[in-house]
Amino acid sequence: MFAPTSPSLPRALPAEHRERLMAAAREVSFPQGTRLFEEGGRADRFWVIRTGTVELDMRVPGRRPVTIERLGHNELIGWSWLFRPHVWHLGAEAATPVRAYEFDAASVLALCERDAELGREVTRWVGEVVAHRLHSARVRLLDLFGPYGAGAGV
Repeated sequence: MFAPTSPSLPRALPAEHRERLMAAAREVSFPQGTRLFEEGGRADRFWVIRTGTVELDMRVPGRRPVTIERLGHNELIGWSWLFRPHVWHLGAEAATPVRAYEFDAASVLALCERDAELGREVTRWVGEVVAHRLHSARVRLLDLFGPYGAGAGV
């Protein structure tokens, strides 16, 4: 059972900040099965999904990677670019063909430095996503590896 979706871009940022952020985006697409990033790799960009589905996964010793969450329209892929040491904490793969907006982390960080209010809003949004993903990972791992029903109601 997957938890509800994380805070999407339109709900997360006021219109003026969302427009400034989107001005830094470029459109990209990924065929089904494309690995967007690997756990432990350098986090230097992030995406907001336009269409399609991306699965976040986590390495589990002695097992195949475990799908933690499925992301769709308007959801953020990647938060590790904002926090040191800027390495991915999960992996991500296109579960379907995906169209997305891609953001260069260094450019967005520079934009946030120049506009403190935008920086606060982006940090708040990404922080909410991190909290949601941590909860999703905990519930999913309890569902898979805990006693029956351990992830229910967490």
